Amino acid sequence: MDKQEKQTMANTTASQPNTAQPHGAQPNTPAQQAAPLHAAPFTPPQAGRAQSYLHDPADMPAPSRTSKSHQAYQALIEQAKHLPGAVSMGIVWPCEQHALEGALEAAKHSIVAPVLIGPRTLITDVAQRYGLALGATPIIDTPTPQEAAAHAVALVKAGRVQALMKGSLHTDVLMHAVVSPESGLRTARRISHVFLLAVPLYDDLIFVTDAAINIAPDLSVKRDIVQNAIDLHHGLGLGTPRVALLSAVETITPKIPGTVDAAALCKMADRGQIEGGVLDGPLAMDNAVSATAAQIKGITSPVAGRAQILVVPDLEAGNMLAKNMIFLAGAEAAGVVLGASVPILLTSRADSVQARLASLAVGALYARYLPPKVLPKASRPLKRRAM
Repeated sequence: MDKQEKQTMANTTASQPNTAQPHGAQPNTPAQQAAPLHAAPFTPPQAGRAQSYLHDPADMPAPSRTSKSHQAYQALIEQAKHLPGAVSMGIVWPCEQHALEGALEAAKHSIVAPVLIGPRTLITDVAQRYGLALGATPIIDTPTPQEAAAHAVALVKAGRVQALMKGSLHTDVLMHAVVSPESGLRTARRISHVFLLAVPLYDDLIFVTDAAINIAPDLSVKRDIVQNAIDLHHGLGLGTPRVALLSAVETITPKIPGTVDAAALCKMADRGQIEGGVLDGPLAMDNAVSATAAQIKGITSPVAGRAQILVVPDLEAGNMLAKNMIFLAGAEAAGVVLGASVPILLTSRADSVQARLASLAVGALYARYLPPKVLPKASRPLKRRAM
């Protein structure tokens, strides 16, 4: 910088008013008062309450009611309403509003005939508090969640209920009773979970499995996970599904075990070890659901770009994927446990009444499909794995 430039800068600085303020002093010009440099001051959260920057699903904008996936989701509920007679369903420990309200709403539409299993006093208190009419709904008085779960399993074994739904007890309490060798609910199939999701930007209902039961499934368990989901797709009258076996990449990479499992599952389908679906994998998430992404990557497949069942490599991936769709994409959800002699509904405490109603509809429809299917009973007790 030459001498003339330095002098020009000095003159410019000297001609500008000094706007610096001592710490804590108030602005001394109207312009300063009108144009704050920062956003509004931070207001600390109310004492004793956690703050979330995500909206509750119930407060989110409603998904598009014209999307094909939403129409398919609603069609399942309508289909269940027209079943020949309500499906008898054990509601295990319905001791909070949403669990009880969902079951009673489904009963109102003749989707299920609920049998409430839990402490009579607490159930009636919840009903009175929220203005829910129990009417003649049977209540089997059981004092603890463990006893309620055991009694629910006994009702299935005796043929008195055709499906089970988790209320407000912990999932592991109910599933411990279900997978017990003495329960009589185990079959030759591995038990697995399927999320059914109506995503506003996708035409088909999406099944995500397994996002709730099997933590790190091996190849034989994945085979059952895939077959369970395919059977559900048929049982709901949705036809032959397109099944994408997900991984991080769409090429077989020995360092990524999920890609090797995906390729093996496809060959198992070729050999008739998996039936009723069209499989492809490994596929990355983008080319499983986006035809554009599949085309750019040069993937030609009847599944790529329009998958209906997404099979994840492990529970963590599946759980994050499903909840991503629900909380960030506004998906409507339902969920069901398969592989036992009856469908089991594992609803979340965060589920809306509509989501519970959809899960009950899925359970009722699949309970009607199971009897002619006749899954073979396990010939020996199966070891229980961590869930």
